[in-house]
Amino acid sequence: MAAVGFCGEWFVFSGGTKLVAVHSKHDREPFVFDCRAAEKLPRNTKDDNSGDGGGPDEAGSDSVLAFAASPSGKLLALTDDSKRLVLLNCESSWRHVSTRCVARRCTSLHFSHSEEQLLAADKSGDVYSFSVRRPQEEGRLTMGHLSMLLALALSPDDRFVITSDRDEKIRVSHLRAPHDIQSFCLGHRQFVSALLVPAGRPHLLLSGSGDGTVKLWDYKSGCRLQSCDLNEQQESDDQKATVCRISCSPDSRHVAVLCEGLSTLRFFSLQQEALVPHSTLPLPNCPLDMTFDPEGRLWVLVDSSAPLKMYTLTEESWQQCDTESPELNRLIEALKPHWETLDGCSRGSQRLQQLHKASGFDNVGVYLQRKQQRLDEQQQKRSGTPQSRRKKAKMC
Repeated sequence: MAAVGFCGEWFVFSGGTKLVAVHSKHDREPFVFDCRAAEKLPRNTKDDNSGDGGGPDEAGSDSVLAFAASPSGKLLALTDDSKRLVLLNCESSWRHVSTRCVARRCTSLHFSHSEEQLLAADKSGDVYSFSVRRPQEEGRLTMGHLSMLLALALSPDDRFVITSDRDEKIRVSHLRAPHDIQSFCLGHRQFVSALLVPAGRPHLLLSGSGDGTVKLWDYKSGCRLQSCDLNEQQESDDQKATVCRISCSPDSRHVAVLCEGLSTLRFFSLQQEALVPHSTLPLPNCPLDMTFDPEGRLWVLVDSSAPLKMYTLTEESWQQCDTESPELNRLIEALKPHWETLDGCSRGSQRLQQLHKASGFDNVGVYLQRKQQRLDEQQQKRSGTPQSRRKKAKMC
């Protein structure tokens, strides 16, 4: 799945086995990291199990699964399908720092704001902590879940780690003592696929789900402040909204929401403790990912021959920037050789669709029904029915 982001002034694109970084301000040589040429590490089989979708000897495809930039923009980490975690430094020029093994394929990466730790969430529900200062040190298991993790976030003070999983739950834990759970943010009806703590709103959390809603939380108390149903704005009922990305402008005033497979972007204004619907931006091509740059402009990756679009807020509406912009054209030209090597499946695969529950299935209701059946059976065993007593008498 293709993805974009910013690491300082570097625009970062990942697709297939490659990660490409292009400087957004100066005409510098792009940096390309190809996982096919990365260091091959001996596989550690002690943590491997079938819960990762294959046995310990299963070969990976070297495709980039996720990447994350540090808050300072000096570090970048990526993880691939071959269970490697790569740390890069781009403070003056791009430099490879280390390559480490992860126990299972990762779904999300996040640097602590102190940049001392790199957290990695994986498909089995575990979160590992990797030292940044000691880049050769193995990861340490920090916390576990009973379901696949899909998103990971940290509070700005590094006090809380926030995780979301396939079973609709958002858990808020103390980072230094993860067994100490601060709260649960409950209310989504499908998997929670996106989490974001706005930079200027340290006590708020935005979450997006396969149920087509974006919710606003006071995450420390687990209190839901607001819920916005994106399906209510859908012109057609053929495809439900599945939130795959939430992005916030640097000043935390504007929120953009991307839904998988839909050719529109939804915008909200974040005002104090409320999400106010702002506008809907239709796109000629299906957006694959998006990100705000440090100046508050929105960059959108689309499935077309010109894969990048740039938008700015003008007179209360988001408008596409001049297509003749030297900055935009430089980035497009730098990405084109790598974009053209990807097939359509690699660019626009809908990875979240398979996570949806069967329509109308109520796992809580089924659980309560089975629990009552077990209680009834235990009560019958303790009291003993007349029929069971007669059977015991005959056996005697």
